[in-house]
Amino acid sequence: MFTKSPNPTGKTFPTYDPRTGDVIAHVAEGDAEDINRAVSAARKAFDEGPWPKMTAYERSRVLFRFADLIDQHTEELATLETWDNGKPYEQAAKIELPMISRLIRYYAGWADKIHGLTVPADSPHLVQTIHEPIGVAGQIIPWNFPLLMFAWKVGPALACGNTVVIKTAEQTPLSALHAAKLLHEAGLPPGVLNVVSGFGPTAGAALATHMQVDKLAFTGSTETGKIVLELAAKSNLKPVTLELGGKSPFIVCKDADVDKTVELAHFALFFNQGQCCCAGSRTYVHESVYDEFLEKAKARALKRSVGDPFVAGIEQGPQIDSEQFEKIMRYIRSGVESGATLETGGERIGDKGFYIQPTVFSNVKEDMLIAKDEIFGPVQSILKFKELEGDGNNTFPNCRDINEVIRRANTTSYGLAAGVFTQDIDTANTLTRALKVGTVWINCYDVFDAAIPFGGYKMSGQGREKGIHCLSNYLQVKAVVTPLKDPAWI
Repeated sequence: MFTKSPNPTGKTFPTYDPRTGDVIAHVAEGDAEDINRAVSAARKAFDEGPWPKMTAYERSRVLFRFADLIDQHTEELATLETWDNGKPYEQAAKIELPMISRLIRYYAGWADKIHGLTVPADSPHLVQTIHEPIGVAGQIIPWNFPLLMFAWKVGPALACGNTVVIKTAEQTPLSALHAAKLLHEAGLPPGVLNVVSGFGPTAGAALATHMQVDKLAFTGSTETGKIVLELAAKSNLKPVTLELGGKSPFIVCKDADVDKTVELAHFALFFNQGQCCCAGSRTYVHESVYDEFLEKAKARALKRSVGDPFVAGIEQGPQIDSEQFEKIMRYIRSGVESGATLETGGERIGDKGFYIQPTVFSNVKEDMLIAKDEIFGPVQSILKFKELEGDGNNTFPNCRDINEVIRRANTTSYGLAAGVFTQDIDTANTLTRALKVGTVWINCYDVFDAAIPFGGYKMSGQGREKGIHCLSNYLQVKAVVTPLKDPAWI
């Protein structure tokens, strides 16, 4: 079962409906003492409990049952996600929940396929490598994709045989609590999963510094990621994986299909109210198609439907809370003040809730805050790149146009993702290898799959989520060396 530690102080905090700003519920506020209780439960479950001692096949069966329960409870999980977060219900129910159950099944399938190697040695010794669970995994998840991030963290950690203490974002605690209850129903033993709802400076810091936590995983802002890494290093030097912010370039070459690319650029930026770490938030457009692209991007933004996320057909709901709303509005004002052209949007919608008009800026320059900072909102910045003069010796003449945009795209502290839009294979190959990012989408964007690794270069993080690469985050590798007496062969 999942453990929700008693709340000794009795303190609670409100979680709000971003459609109205009204309180949905009051949730127990976990602090350092609650984290300590949760870690103790996880420690006991790992050291004495059955989960890491189960056969891998038995663990996989629990996770498969959990995936089935997610499918059976899609409606209430999606409702909680929309109610607490503000994302469109159709997005939660039809896109995200199927992704979540698929990912859990993916890691359920991996549970009994984790194995080591027999390593040849230069001396008469039998050398084996064993992959063991790392122990108690501390996990801190964000508010923009609460259930999806819950699955990305919990799925591989449990498949590898670890126990977990997970801190939910204070803005969105509800859906993870319900998902944890379903894991209990699926047969997870006591103490294996422990959920604490609380705030970063108290519960989050306590988890990062706890001496009995063996590994830490964090998804959130780069600024907070630095703090988490420092706290982990100052405690027991626990390994940390970080999935952090981004300012992803979306590069439209001169031969791109403009109509298709406008739609993909719109999706890349405005999906999930713009509250997406890999959002295509720097749209670079070749000068030869810039004017056409801009007019069509503006028209698409004007058509975007914004409103109550529970209404069918709504594309954009409210921002998560008043703090994020005000931050986005400050960036919009900054864009205007710095000389960018506000093509459309830029205003609040209504006087209740945290709705913002889809906003498009043109004539954006790299030194503007809207081009440098992660806004995390529905603000599209469109930049122009020009054709460079070739020297006549370029093997691929079409590629000479992109030298400038490569330099500009890489001039950022982030390196999470990028989009490349061209019909030329040489241009695509050059950009794919030149861009310093963890994911490059070619003529598509935001394609996620359980098997595709996700993570960043530079200050967008370290380590990878999803896929086979994520398993190494939750495993230790042990070498076992045994002498061989009179071996028939080595």
